[in-house]
Amino acid sequence: MTIAPDNAQDSASSRYRAMRSFVQSTDDSLPGKFEVTKEGIVHDMMAPVGPHELTAVHLRRRLEKTMPEEIVAHTGEPDVENEPEGIMRRPDLMVIALQDMEVPGSFDPRTLFAAVEIVSRSNPDNDWVAKMRDYPLMGIPVYAVFDPRTGTGAVLTDIHPTPDGPRYATRKDFVYGEDVTIGEWTIATDGLPRYAE
Repeated sequence: MTIAPDNAQDSASSRYRAMRSFVQSTDDSLPGKFEVTKEGIVHDMMAPVGPHELTAVHLRRRLEKTMPEEIVAHTGEPDVENEPEGIMRRPDLMVIALQDMEVPGSFDPRTLFAAVEIVSRSNPDNDWVAKMRDYPLMGIPVYAVFDPRTGTGAVLTDIHPTPDGPRYATRKDFVYGEDVTIGEWTIATDGLPRYAE
């Protein structure tokens, strides 16, 4: 019996590696943030604005006050990558153990306790649609979304199989001012900044 190589798989893998190489080559040379999704490269042209960055600071501090010292709410590099799925993302905050950060290259998404995103004013569907699809595919168990446009958000958990691939089964919506539980940690959302109208 002869088994022919899966050319579609090889082609998808080559396509992903080419996109990843492009994204890595643009670091610090082009404005905005590049990520690789199932559909291709996502480019958020806008640099994060004050309320976006300030929200990240507040969330990081609030989370880290509730977590043991060996777990952090990390902002910044490196990316989180699931090469077999062809996805490379950079969450605004990654809840991860310090020991799982001691790796060369990208973080393994299965080591994250949670990914937290602050919705971009310029491309909200990236956070509300594409990442809601990509993060369960990557195996990230908790995805929390904070939306400074509306003062609302959601925490998504319980990955389960569907005909379209893994998806989050549970969604808990919240409004700013309510306490929110992300994984094992509960934080206040009062006083988080909003985008100006």
